[in-house]
Amino acid sequence: MPKGFFHVPKAVNEPVKSYAPNSPEKAAVLAAYKKMWNETIDVPNYIGNEEIRTGNTRNMSAPHDHQHIVGTYHLAEKKHIEKAIASALEARKNWANMAWEQRAAIFLKAAELIAGPYRARINAATMIAQSKTIYQAEIDASCELIDFLRYNVEFMTQIYNDQPKSISDVWNRVEYRPLEGFVYAITPFNFTAIAANLPASAALMGNTVVWKPSDSQVFSAKIIIDVFKEAGVPDGVINVVFGDPVMITDTILAHPDFAGVHYTGSTFVFKEIWKKIGNNIHTYKTYPRIVGETGGKDFVLAHPSANVKQVVTGITRGAFEFQGQKCSAASRGYIPQSLWPAVKEQLITDVKSMKMGSPEDFGNFITAVIHEGSFDKLAKAIDQAKADSDAEIIVGGNYDKSKGYFIEPTVIVTTNPKYATMETELFGPVMTIYVYDDKKWAETLALVDGTSEYALTGAIFSQDRYAIEEATLALQNSAGNFYINDKPTGAVVGMQPFGGARASGTNDKAGSMQNLLRWVSPRTIKETFVTPEDYRYPFLGE
Repeated sequence: MPKGFFHVPKAVNEPVKSYAPNSPEKAAVLAAYKKMWNETIDVPNYIGNEEIRTGNTRNMSAPHDHQHIVGTYHLAEKKHIEKAIASALEARKNWANMAWEQRAAIFLKAAELIAGPYRARINAATMIAQSKTIYQAEIDASCELIDFLRYNVEFMTQIYNDQPKSISDVWNRVEYRPLEGFVYAITPFNFTAIAANLPASAALMGNTVVWKPSDSQVFSAKIIIDVFKEAGVPDGVINVVFGDPVMITDTILAHPDFAGVHYTGSTFVFKEIWKKIGNNIHTYKTYPRIVGETGGKDFVLAHPSANVKQVVTGITRGAFEFQGQKCSAASRGYIPQSLWPAVKEQLITDVKSMKMGSPEDFGNFITAVIHEGSFDKLAKAIDQAKADSDAEIIVGGNYDKSKGYFIEPTVIVTTNPKYATMETELFGPVMTIYVYDDKKWAETLALVDGTSEYALTGAIFSQDRYAIEEATLALQNSAGNFYINDKPTGAVVGMQPFGGARASGTNDKAGSMQNLLRWVSPRTIKETFVTPEDYRYPFLGE
């Protein structure tokens, strides 16, 4: 039991390293990249204290060189998922009762391991597995993940510190218990930090987890597993399984002890999970927590007063960093007619200057998209834009998958504000722009709000404070993360809690106390010091 009111180290955001020429961090990450590139690893399922290799394996390769194999991972069977659930429930007996400062110490240690000895490895793995440039890997796999781990501990203490009022003869207190059962974490390919945070945030609050990483992210997920093990996460607290997502999900959601799902991925899959939970609701011991961050069709809106260079930089960085494979990535733009000639000229110049290739070459701004399915979807949309009379590709539009899944950063201009690529999430380096009449600012605000089913991120550019105020109010439901004079990506833990509503998810704000509150079930305790001994109240007297 705790024997003090403990103060955790103050959470601070991890500084982003520069990776400038001749810097020690550049040399370290390139050495780690080269070593990993020339090795092959074998990744088992991690269930309890066992490493389970089924012999049914899949290859892991780099998107920018899809014939180069960097390892294999083993696919679980239904019996292994059942074993992972049993392992999580068994581990819960001790983990849920562990003093909070002991859990905190584990994840604070994990943060320092990533900041130090694992930094080059986790960045290099993310560069290989997800084709991220070193800068994108650094801000994700290192800095954001470190921030999640540090800030989650601080947020946990804030939650525990939130206590009710007491009076002299009654002591009221609230325990923030972990959920009764186990949590299912489903993580995406695009952010190593999200892959780690979804199971870790639930585990920090005393829950045990069955975690299924994306098939396209197993290579860097292995580094997360190594970090958690070295940090001291006990066996069975976070069980890691790979394989058929439908089989895994159906097995987990059929279990009476299923207590919650922590999800990041596609909107359709999340809705299907929600539906299955609803169909199984009479099976569960408790109402499961459903937390999900899904898709986005994120906008950049320029007012006629906007600065052209700022708008173009917001588009190019927002749409094309990490090949547009962020749920927050800009993918639809609204530019006033008066600014369009200057925006168009600068946009074409900037996009043409972008170099594309392997992330091992630090001169490349663009690398490959994640896999062939994504490549084919994007190529189809680009080909359709080339054929349509209401769309024009003004820059980019080429693609090649002979060596890697390379899609040129592409800008489509449409005369139809409801054109397919203005509404459909593509998850790639394709930006569609609609040029509006300067006099129709108010109508354009309504258009931005009504075009997409999503409401994740959005950005407005303006030097007119009245216009900023008008847009902020008109678009209040259009984006859970709203940016004024900045690109719609790059939320920082502890500064911009992240999440959206509508079809973009449950808006439980990763990187904030709100998210951690979903992984606890409070218990109020009232203790009376002098207990009444007569049922009669004074009003009953003569």
